Amino acid sequence: MKKIFLLLIISLTLTSCNLKKVEKHHGVHFLDKKQVQLVVNKSNTNDIISLLGSPSTKSTFDNDLWIYIERKIDHSLIAKSLGQENLIVNNVLVLEVSNKGILKRKEFHNLNSMKKIKFVERGVASEYKKTKFIYDFLSSVRQKINDPLGKRQRN
Repeated sequence: MKKIFLLLIISLTLTSCNLKKVEKHHGVHFLDKKQVQLVVNKSNTNDIISLLGSPSTKSTFDNDLWIYIERKIDHSLIAKSLGQENLIVNNVLVLEVSNKGILKRKEFHNLNSMKKIKFVERGVASEYKKTKFIYDFLSSVRQKINDPLGKRQRN
């Protein structure tokens, strides 16, 4: 009787374990495929919103900057890396929309192209520009890539 009970407990424990990857997806799904449909000087704000929805971040300068994010993280199998999070997809789409609502500029950054961006460690900014906003935004995304859980100790 004890052997049957022990076998029942072990089988219930093993069948309740899930060995599938757990994926967390934030932002716009399939941003890399959807952004191809947007055409500079042809698409307007209605096209953008119907395709991608409302932006993750908006900024107003001479023209509006709309930023869309796609981020996908998975938890690997326990045996593989002890449940650590792995960044699979990290896409950022920066759209510049004119005052008349026409798409003027489109920049798409994926995980590989973000690693190639050169960041200046020290410098003096003479004035606040659009590039500073994008730099600050991409710096925060880079920080999230390097430390997704925010557990790294600060100096």
